[in-house]
Order: sequence, then C-alpha cells, then structure tokens
Amino acid sequence: MLSRLVPAPLVRLFARPYVAGYSMEAALTSAAELLEAPRLLSTLDLLGEHVTEREQVDANLATYERLIDALGERARFPDRAARPTVSVKPSAFTTGDQRAAFELIRGLAERARAREVGLTIDMEDHPWTDMTIERAVALFHDGFDVGTVLQSRLNRYREDAAAIPAGMRVRLVIGIYREPAEIATTDKREMKARLLEMAATLLDAGAFVEFATHDEAIVERFARELAPRAAERCEVQMLLGVPRGAIQERLLQGAFGVPLPVRLYVPFGIRKADATAYLRRRMDENPRMALDVLRNLARRR
Repeated sequence: MLSRLVPAPLVRLFARPYVAGYSMEAALTSAAELLEAPRLLSTLDLLGEHVTEREQVDANLATYERLIDALGERARFPDRAARPTVSVKPSAFTTGDQRAAFELIRGLAERARAREVGLTIDMEDHPWTDMTIERAVALFHDGFDVGTVLQSRLNRYREDAAAIPAGMRVRLVIGIYREPAEIATTDKREMKARLLEMAATLLDAGAFVEFATHDEAIVERFARELAPRAAERCEVQMLLGVPRGAIQERLLQGAFGVPLPVRLYVPFGIRKADATAYLRRRMDENPRMALDVLRNLARRR
C-alpha cells in the first residue's frame, strides 16, 4: 500500500485537514465552526479502535464521557437538532471480549440519553457485524437515541438492512475494511448501486437514512430519486476535509428537489498513532491522497 511508504509525521502533516485535532476541545471547536456557516451538522468520533491495553479502554471511555457531558452543557449547541452526535467504535472499548465493549457502550448510551445527545455505534470489520447490529437495535428498542452503520460492500447487505426497525438512524457507507472475497464485493459500482438499494429499502421501512458517500452523482440520485419519499428522515453525510462544498450547499438549498441536512464526520485523536492509523486507512481507500503526500514530500526535498 502506498500509505505505508509515507512516514507517520508526514501522514499527519499533509492529511491533517481530515482530523479536527488532538484534543476534545479541538473537536468541539471544529463542530461549532461548521455549524456557523453554512450550517453543517457533525458527528464526533474519538480515533483509537482495536485497543490492546486496558489503559486505552479506560482512556477512551473517560474521553467519551467528558465529550458527552460537554455536548450536554448546551453552551455551544443549545439546539438539540444542531447538537453534534457522537460516534463510537466498539473495539475501542475492549481488549478482546465483544460483550464487554457493549456493556460500556450501554453506559455511554445512558449518559447520552440523559444529556440529549445522539449516539451512533459505528461498524467495523465483519467479525463485529452481527453483534453491532444486534446490540444497536436492542438499545434503540430500549428507548435510546442510538443509530448504527451498514456497509454496502458486504454481500449480506439486504439482511442487514432488513434488521433495522422503523425510526432508527442508520448510516449507509461503502465501508473501508478489506473483507474476504467470499463475503464482500470489490466492485465499486456494485457497492454504490447497493447504497441506493439499501436507502430505498430503509426509507420504505420507516428508518432514518444517513446517506454517506462523496460520489456526487450517487448523492444527487439519492437526493432526487429517494429523499422526496421522506425528506424528514434523510440526511447526507461526508468526511471532514474532503472538498465537497459546492454540492453540500446545493443539498442544503434543496437544489435537487428537497432541502437536506448535511453532516460531517469529525474525527479527533488523543494519541497521534491513532490518527495516523485512521489517515492511512483513508489513503488506502483513496490512493490519490497518498500520491499527493508523496509528491509534496518530493517537492520539499
């Protein structure tokens, strides 16, 4: 992978637009600035999954507790509709036992409900798929404002979409994890077609669809063909740092038929190694980013 050729400090230097910073305060500031103009929503995510030490679990949990408390104070985000949601990856809360991770996530869900903060349980690679969907749906049925994420690259995408109940939030993504060929497609066109199919199925079932892609043609098809069915249960999501300002503005203005909210995924780090790992995954997904970094390095030399 090209991303492995780029030294860690340079990964962080040249790809820093994709990460809000290395503190919770940096993430909160970024979210507040996005909301000012042109009123972009956000979901905040602490980088640091697949932990190997209990101390990391404790640090991740403590950071999320402080983050949820800060969002609930309402000084920056008094309007619940504009308040950032919080995204968590289950592997950030365990050194191996999946059930232990979801016990901690339930505690975060209780904290988030008390402070009127939405929580999304993010999706990781396929060993996490079953339990993530099962536990997220269970929390939703228990009255928590909890959503989850489905990946269109997985061949089980129809089964996963069918598991989402009416009213629940679900982020639809292609997915960045490299999965075995027997369980996932590698055809990007197929992945994008599946995104639209999943969105149609979920909207018809009464779910809240968070359509997450940077492919502007697919976003426009979603906005024109599917969102008018239930615009109040739709939003488009993109990543912090990816330049899509023009289409974001058009979505907000309803240029494709109905106005749609736009939410940015805003990651932040506490440990720089976690941010580097995230940025390398982004580079693997988009090799042009890695090439740009290498070109910049060559120019400096």
